[in-house]
Parts: sequence; structure tokens; C-alpha cells
Amino acid sequence: MIDLKGKTVLITGGARRLGRLFALACGRAGANVILHHGHFPAEAETVREEIASFGAQAWVLAADLSHPENASTLIERASELSPLYGLVNSASIFEPLTVHNTSLADWERHLAINLTAPFLLCQAFAKRVHQGRIVNILDWRALRPGADHFPYTVTKSALAAMTRSLALALAPHIVVNGLALGAILPPSDDPSAQEKVIEHVPAQRWSEAGEGEDALLFLLSGPAYITGEIIHVDGGRHLI
Repeated sequence: MIDLKGKTVLITGGARRLGRLFALACGRAGANVILHHGHFPAEAETVREEIASFGAQAWVLAADLSHPENASTLIERASELSPLYGLVNSASIFEPLTVHNTSLADWERHLAINLTAPFLLCQAFAKRVHQGRIVNILDWRALRPGADHFPYTVTKSALAAMTRSLALALAPHIVVNGLALGAILPPSDDPSAQEKVIEHVPAQRWSEAGEGEDALLFLLSGPAYITGEIIHVDGGRHLI
């Protein structure tokens, strides 16, 4: 049983989808959770209440991460609530764009939220935290990029590179790893495509409940000698 009791973890995008699952998993493991959300206060409050029911503390912070100044100050605001141990960069946007129909505004929006915000958050975290963990949430596409979801894939690939660079730059005090996910939740842009999603997954199935969350908890509480790694929880999808 993984125990994060007494440790505080900031999770960006914690109100919905993967961020919500990660926030609840940390709360069940005893962590105090600071839930960031951009535009979903009601959903964030529901998650906060559920975490509180586990006996852990939870807080909600709103910030639009498309604006760099908001990302820069989020760590400071979170630290005023509780000393931080962990940062999970989960907030991202995932839009079905190709290189041909990606506008400059689309490109800059993906960069701002998927890459610039994690950079600023990690930088601010490193200035305040002397011993801690960072987990950047990636995608199997990050290390096996294709033509679909073009700006999303490019920014996640860059985040994977940044994860490894940060592991070197922030050692030995801060451990930095990545979690590259596959078929964990139905895609937000096409929930009906469930069979198509696992068509090329060697495991021939969707993730079972808790598999992604368990991997996150391992990276937050497992051996500190593991840093700069990217763990794939994708049923082998990145191999094809």
C-alpha cells in the first residue's frame, strides 16, 4: 500500500478526466492535494469534497495556464496553503488538428498550456522545494509521434525532452519523471471511437481501473534513485 500521508501534491488540471483520477488516487494514498483547475470550479469542488472524505486535506486553486504569469505564480499560491512535496503536470489540451489546419493561434495555445506552463511550474517548484518529486504527464505519441493531433503531439514530445533535461538540472534534490499514457480514458474529441483506439494496442484492451493511477503513485513514492525515466502505461502501443 503506497502511503503519501503528510505530503502535499499539486495537480494541474485536477478537476476533470486524468487529473481528477490522479487527484483522487493521491487522496486515497493519504496525500494532501492542491487541485488546480482552469475553468471548472464546480467539478474541482466535487473532487475536493471527495478527497476530504478520505481524511486528507484538499484545496482548490483556479488559474488560466494559457497566461504565463498565472503559471509563474501558481506554485507560490500553492505553497501558501501547504509546503509542497510533489508536482503533477497533468493539465493539457488535446485537439484533432493536422499540420495543414493548425493556425498560429492553435499552435501558440498548445505551446502555452502543454509546454510553457509545465516549464514555469517546474522552475518555480525547484526554487521553493528542497526535496520533492515532479511527474510530467505525457502520451505514448510523445516518443512515437505521428501526423494526428499535430500541435498536441509536438508539445508532448518537447515535454518528454524537458523531463529528461530537468532530471539532470534538478538532481539530486528533485526527482523528475514522465508518465506516458495510452488508452486510459475515451478520447475527449471522439468518445465513440473506443474500438478504434485499441485496434493497434498489443494488449488488446483498455487500461483496467487504477493502472495509470498506480503508476503515478509509484513515481511519487517509489525509489528516489529513479529519475529521468518515462514510464509507458499504454499496453505496448508505443512499440508499434
